[in-house]
Amino acid sequence: MSDFQKFPNLASERLGARVIAANDEFFAPKENLLKESKPIFIEGKYTDRGKWMDGWETRRRRTPGHDWCIVRLGLPGTIRGAIVDTSYFTGNYPEQCSLEACAISLETGRNRELAALHAPSTKWYELISQSDLKGDSQNEFEIRGDHRFTHVRMKIYPDGGVARLRIHGEVVPAPVRGAESRREIDLAAIENGGRVIAASDEFYSAPLNLLMPGRGKGMHDAWETRRRRGTGHDWAIIKLGAPGAIHRIEVSTSYFKGNYPDSCSIDAISLTSGDDPDASAPWRALLPQSKLRANASHTFRKEIVDAESVSHLRFNIFPDGGVSRLRAWGTAAPKSRGDGVEWFNSLPEKKASAALLDCCGSKEWVRRMFASRPFSDREELLRAADQIWNALSSKEWLQAFRRHPRIGATRAARTQSTKAGASSMKEQSGVAQSARETRAALAAENRAYEATFGHIFIICATGKSAEEIQMELHRRLSNDSETEMRTAAEEQRKITRLRLEKLLAP
Repeated sequence: MSDFQKFPNLASERLGARVIAANDEFFAPKENLLKESKPIFIEGKYTDRGKWMDGWETRRRRTPGHDWCIVRLGLPGTIRGAIVDTSYFTGNYPEQCSLEACAISLETGRNRELAALHAPSTKWYELISQSDLKGDSQNEFEIRGDHRFTHVRMKIYPDGGVARLRIHGEVVPAPVRGAESRREIDLAAIENGGRVIAASDEFYSAPLNLLMPGRGKGMHDAWETRRRRGTGHDWAIIKLGAPGAIHRIEVSTSYFKGNYPDSCSIDAISLTSGDDPDASAPWRALLPQSKLRANASHTFRKEIVDAESVSHLRFNIFPDGGVSRLRAWGTAAPKSRGDGVEWFNSLPEKKASAALLDCCGSKEWVRRMFASRPFSDREELLRAADQIWNALSSKEWLQAFRRHPRIGATRAARTQSTKAGASSMKEQSGVAQSARETRAALAAENRAYEATFGHIFIICATGKSAEEIQMELHRRLSNDSETEMRTAAEEQRKITRLRLEKLLAP
């Protein structure tokens, strides 16, 4: 098994993944791609369109081009690898495939989602370049990168059938802030970023099932080890989605009657470096060894020994057996925004757009910035902000100018009931502290400027006194219209950059 298969399948139906669009599915439906079960072949089974196949199969292409499908991941995350399974497709598999991914808002309806996915402005990242496929095979592709994605698009060349598509990666949930960050959550849940990093045994089923959403559906949907014939016990190590203080533990042995563990315990550790524990890690007891019952749900609250912030759990079962689910309820430790880019990438569309509009009043700039997500780091975001702004028309520049209050305007006029107005107040603090006569002279110069150029005077006022601003305004009155438009646009670019840096600050 490839290393990337240790990460959960983000394209799992169990996690809510869906194939939301495909250009063709004549012989077999696109929904088969994400089935949890292994593909099967039924000899002699046909439909009114041809041979029944357990996968997605398109018609034979008679024109140039390729076929494609788009999958909404069940949980957003960073992608570590993909499996393109062509089981039982022998004379009808695609010769090649490629894979792209993007990140868009998940709060929109289906029509808006499809429109966003097909919009020219949506930024698709190539994860797998056009690569050869083998028929009736598990075609594995390792993927590197740290972007958070919500959708993938698979292209097949030129046509044919694929049985299953698996997208393995790390879940990256949208960050929570404020009061919401203090609510109790299951820190080990896969949807909150929890994952199993090691286990002593997974003979019958994978320990990752412990962290899956909802109640287990049977013994197959659980973690079950083989019968232990020697000394010792079985265990699984879980990395929490976020470090936090655990208040309550739930252990379910649903469906396990003659094969449930006699008891369990939990050890914990707190690692701040982001590394995983090694053999010498100083584990401490979180839940002492406690009896379990057959086919039952157990809640441990008073038994918890040490509830301070932890990053990893070691779930011990004595001596072996099967457990359906493990829940670790607690509150996440406060998380630094870091350079702010991951936080910004994860913001819903409305919040991201509002935050950008407070930095720059051009709606087209906001739209293009949002479409350029995700950004890999701070420098890429700031570079994109400059490039998009410089490529806009003067009409868009003027729209941004109009969102600014006039230099030296009254407090009421400056606030304008917007964060941008409040930002302007701080940026123009040098003017606010100047003498009344200076502010009056500045207002008169402003009126002359507007009469000359048809828009308000724009200057990056941070750190400048009223006198310095007045001198610059007087100097720029001698510019021609085209020169002044570009000068004002450059000042707006500086203002936008300062506001973005403040937005991304820890």
